[in-house]
Amino acid sequence: MGRPDGPRDPIAGPETPQAPFPLKLRGPVIKGFGRGSRELGIPTANIPLSGLSVGGNDALDSGIYYGWCTLDTSSISSQTNSSTVPSATEDTSIPERFSNHAVADLEYASSTSTTSTDDVVYPTVLSIGYNPYYKNTQRSIEIHILHNFPEDFYGATLSLIILGFIRPEYDYVSKDALVEDIREDIRVAQRSLGREAYESWKGDAWLKENVGGEGTSRNIQPGVAGQKDSVVISQMMN
Repeated sequence: MGRPDGPRDPIAGPETPQAPFPLKLRGPVIKGFGRGSRELGIPTANIPLSGLSVGGNDALDSGIYYGWCTLDTSSISSQTNSSTVPSATEDTSIPERFSNHAVADLEYASSTSTTSTDDVVYPTVLSIGYNPYYKNTQRSIEIHILHNFPEDFYGATLSLIILGFIRPEYDYVSKDALVEDIREDIRVAQRSLGREAYESWKGDAWLKENVGGEGTSRNIQPGVAGQKDSVVISQMMN
């Protein structure tokens, strides 16, 4: 489907989340193929379709969604070392520094330290589908966290709550057209999550659970904090 002409709605979804939302996912972040950062300048975390098969949610419509996520980095030490990271492919080498040049001018919060806490909940925009521009043959999920991280976070556990739908996925005549629509998706997600009924989900227990170890802290460790093109092998819950 090609992108329709005309202006887009500034906010997506009703004033309160409606069924099938919220949808809850959790899984470890591992290295993917690097396309979002390398080619588009928009770093993402990618979730295989198997993550949507739990609880019968594999029929979720393809398109662009928004929600909140947290990162529990207490699991990093058991998943990474100085030369390798967990990966969806045979390539487990430490990747090059990610690029966010396509969204660097947008208003994101930034981490100035390599330490975070369990109180940090990040806004996210994500794509579920086949990405027609790249002619994917397998459905996948790509998450972009609306935050400027100093480093990568391979091996961290990502917990996600999806709260709303923005638009269907489209094919594009150029990479620039795709990037510009993603930039607008980010703006729509920010405005949509700013409503009181959506803000309240930042306090949900699903986002506060520490699944990698004891306690509730989610500390970003030096050398492995931040957002990179990654894959999350996930668990989905209604």
